[in-house]
Order: sequence, then C-alpha cells, then structure tokens
Amino acid sequence: MAPTLFFNGRFFALQRGDNGSAEFEECMLVEDGTIKYIGYYSDDAKQLATTKGAVIHDLGGKIVLPGFIDGHVHILLMGQSLRKLKLEACVNLEDIRNTIKAYAKQHPALPRIRCGGWMEFMTDGKAEASMLDDLDPRPIYIDSRDLHSCWCNSAAIKEMALETMPDPVGGKIYRNGKGEPTGLLSEAACVFLVWPHLVKMASPRERVEAVDDAIKALNAVGCTGFVEMAMDSILWEALETLREERGGQLPLHIAAHWFIKPTGSTEGDIAQVDTAIEMSRRFNMLTTPDFRIVGIKLMCDGVVDSCTAALLEPYTDTGSSPITVWTPEALGAVIRRADRAHLQCALHAIGDAAVKLAIDTLSQNGTPGLRHRIEHLELTSPGDGARLAAAGITASIQPAHADPALLKAWQSLLGKERCGRAFAYREFAEAGANLSIGSDSPTAPWEVLRNLYTATTRRSIRELDSAETMNPHFSLSLCQAFSAATYGSAYACFAEGWTGSLQKGLQANFLTIDMDWTPQSLIQARVCQTWYKGQKIFDAAKLAS
Repeated sequence: MAPTLFFNGRFFALQRGDNGSAEFEECMLVEDGTIKYIGYYSDDAKQLATTKGAVIHDLGGKIVLPGFIDGHVHILLMGQSLRKLKLEACVNLEDIRNTIKAYAKQHPALPRIRCGGWMEFMTDGKAEASMLDDLDPRPIYIDSRDLHSCWCNSAAIKEMALETMPDPVGGKIYRNGKGEPTGLLSEAACVFLVWPHLVKMASPRERVEAVDDAIKALNAVGCTGFVEMAMDSILWEALETLREERGGQLPLHIAAHWFIKPTGSTEGDIAQVDTAIEMSRRFNMLTTPDFRIVGIKLMCDGVVDSCTAALLEPYTDTGSSPITVWTPEALGAVIRRADRAHLQCALHAIGDAAVKLAIDTLSQNGTPGLRHRIEHLELTSPGDGARLAAAGITASIQPAHADPALLKAWQSLLGKERCGRAFAYREFAEAGANLSIGSDSPTAPWEVLRNLYTATTRRSIRELDSAETMNPHFSLSLCQAFSAATYGSAYACFAEGWTGSLQKGLQANFLTIDMDWTPQSLIQARVCQTWYKGQKIFDAAKLAS
C-alpha cells in the first residue's frame, strides 16, 4: 500500500496521566503500517508526503483516536451470543415465556434454544425448569445478563447429565429436597459445566465462525485489539484456525489470559498454570507479538446481584456473607507459580473482600513490574486505589456494569453507604493506578463509545431519559476514558511500545469518529472507519451502501 497522508482531522495526542484539556495534532503520515509522522500540517509535512509519493486522505474534520483495545472480553462467548435469543427487553416471566415460545416456533431446526440477558428480578428471583418445560421439548439454556447464572429446562438438565453430577468447587447446582436439579446453576457451575458443554456441542466450524463474527463486531466499534479473559484449548484452536485461514494475520491483535479453575488441590491448580506457561513459551512477544498468551485468569468471587460477590460485611437484606472462591493459601500458590514464569495474573474481584484478597495476594506474591491486574473492582474500600498504584496493579474496569439501570437492587443489597463506594474509577486514576477499560462482552454491550458515556457521565445508556446517576464523583474525564480504552489497555499487556497511542514509530492502528468533544455527544457518536497496521478494516460508509 502506498504511503498515505491523513489530514483535515483532529488527531488525539494526549498521553496517559494528563487529566487536562485534549490535545490534537493536524495530520499523520502512514507508511508500511507504521506512523512516520504526526504533527502540524506544515510545509515540511507536505514536502515529506510529496517525497514519498503519498496518497492524500481528507478526513473531513473527524476526530482520530488510537484503535480501541477491549481490555476484557470473552470472544467465543461473544460470538455465540450474537446468535442467542435476547431477553433484555422482557420485564416478567410471561414476557420471557412468550418470547421463547415464539422464537422456538420460528426456528424449528435448531437443536437447542439458547437465550441471554435474563435478570433475576424479571422472575421474582425464581428460576426453575418447571417454568420452561411446557414451552418446547428441546434443551433451553438461559444465561443471566452477567453470565454468572444459567437457568435451564429439564431437557437441558438431562443433556448435561446434572442428576448425578456434584457441585464444582466455587459453584452450585440448585436442587430440591430430593436432591434433584431444579434448573438453576450459578458461578463455577456455569463456568465449568454449562459453558464447556455448549462450546463442545458446537462444531469446530461453528466455533471459528462465532469468533470471526465477534472480531468483525469489535472492528466495527473501533477495536484493533482485545484481551481475552477465559482462554482455553478449544478457543485457542478456533483462533489459530481462523488466523491460518486469514494467511497468518487477523485484523486485530490478541493478548490472552489462560483460565485457571480451582480444583481443590495445589497439584491440580499448578498443573493448569504449567499449561499456560508452556503456551506462553510458544506464543509470546518475540514469536507472535499480535497473538500471545500473556497470563492467567482466576475468579475470586461472584457478582453482587446474585449475592455471590465476597463482602467484608454481610449483605444488608439477606445477612449472607459468601466466602471467596480461592483461599489465600491456594491463590498465593498459583500466583507465585505464574509470577516466577513471568506470566501476568488477572484476578476477578467484585466485592470489597475479594478485592482485598486480590490486592493482598498480588502484593505479597507478585512482581510489580509484571503489571498484574484486577478485573471489575466494583465495590472497593477507601485506600484501595493507592494500594493498586503502589503494587503496580492495573485496575481493569468495565463501565457498562456501572449503568444505573442495572443497579436498581444494589441499595437494598448493600445499603446506601456501601453503594456510595461503587465503581470508584476516578479514585483509582487519581491514586496513580493504570486504568484499562473493557466491555466484559457478552455480559455487557461491546460498543466502546456507549460504554465511555457511562464512564464519563455515570448515567444510563440504556435509559437515556433517566437523570439517575451512579456516584458521579467517581466519573472519568473524556481524556481519561479514551486513554484507558487505548493506551491503558496496551500498557496493561506490555503493548504500549507498538500500539495504544498515535506516535511516530508505532503501528498505524486508529479509528475515525464523528462527534463533538463532549461526554454527552458519545450517545450519537459513530465510528466511521477503523484502520489496523495501515489497512482499512471497517468502513461504515461501505456498510451503509
């Protein structure tokens, strides 16, 4: 491809840590997939472009940002979710039943019916197979919006052979007084039983197509990279196959964390880490910099809505006090093994007790320079931001989960005082911790601009007419949000030396957007083009035509 001079745009040049006004450059010269110049549209810049025989590309005044890097995504599940029946619009059991019944009638050839977006309040906290059994004889699987629960009918229970299956470590198969499964599974029972079962039920080709669909969806919202947070051999095989079919090059870069399941034994836990170590020796920054195994991922707790997030004080309404998935001793052993092999550790921690465990364990057993990370950090204690910064731990956050429309039960679950500590993003940033923004798709929408609206306004993107906010004092500035979705995510996986910002010498990974530079404009903002290594990989104008 000939060198290209992009001009008549506003090229975002702000660097990490600057909370002031945005700074923009006037033009950018790209050659061989690399940024050769960025700065003023001066006579020298024009002469350089002429000397190189550059194509001139007028951007029509659009804003140019570094390519987004989704800092936390589940790419295969996201791809599969694109074909699920969506239940987000349902408000009660009758809505859910009618929606599923109509869908089943319209899709008689499907071997099973998969749904997503259910929330427990829609069914008054109940989820039993008997509520679904008369709708269709095929297996029905309904994922909760956060993917931490799965509600299924009797045919699905039989298909998974749950009748005699014990509860996995950290999970639960709900049963009646006779010990029979009732149709609800939560936490590790979803992660270790339902997800693998449904992935295996899909053919290898279906898995490859699902991943391909998800990558195209990410490209369309401006992503030129992502961090996968539940890697296993089945997903890696699908990604490798797709990469080979594309001539060894995917239209984005991938950094993956191998998922570690608690086994109840140090030997079993460490064996999984050793698999990740071996994979990272084959796929790393030196061998395949855009297709890497960078670390491991562990779950320390569940989620607030199902009262499985681990809290320092009991839940306000139920008085329950769930423990963390991992004991400090077991978690420490896994972290030490991974850290000594230079793997990055990512710990899912939503409740303040889980966050404390995660910070304590990483601080005591991890190497600060390895840029370990904590995922979600939804309820934290004062001072946690400073502890993150001191230990060099990245705060990996997902603003879509801070949408007030999704948090209506939080005050009754946590009480007003604890709710005032939720999603303390600004506190993390001001303490000096690196922020990485991701979607956590498919548990949440992957549209980056919409998610950044919630990050910067703390208002709902789902209920635009609502004036309700969630702790606006913890909101991020527009510059902070865009930096966390680009540079912050690159820094978190040691990629800032070649991507994540618009600088001379870095890869030409960028997007153009049509918007005013205000948080409110993110509602209507749209991605016009996405470029990866100097190649256009998405064009909204062509899609429209």
